[in-house]
Amino acid sequence: MPHSYYSVWVHAVFATKDRKPLIKPEIENHLYGCLHREFSTMDCSLKIVNGLSDHVHCLFTLSPQKSLSEVIKHIKGLSSHFINQQFATNEKFTWQKGYAAFSVSDSRMEVVCKYIREQKLKLKSLEEEGFKL
Repeated sequence: MPHSYYSVWVHAVFATKDRKPLIKPEIENHLYGCLHREFSTMDCSLKIVNGLSDHVHCLFTLSPQKSLSEVIKHIKGLSSHFINQQFATNEKFTWQKGYAAFSVSDSRMEVVCKYIREQKLKLKSLEEEGFKL
């Protein structure tokens, strides 16, 4: 087969360290912009990002040249560095070490996008959402 087709969509969730409400409204759009840029530098396409003050949900395509753990480590490291450099806060912005990641089929894409888009409407904790990060 001379050509290859690769389509791996990932729904990733990661939380702030100790689930502290560090994603304040004044930095949220800057953080999400940073995440878009960093996914792009990893040859991943971020379709949607949203979350609450203590966690984010990202839906993205995984590059065939990168591992999931490599992408998440890069994204979390660069985004926390960006926030700490750009915004003077009382607390250092850091992510927890762990994360959750789920594959998403093309047929479920809109359902997952809606779920991520409506995060603030639900105002649920990660435990209530079923995540044990």
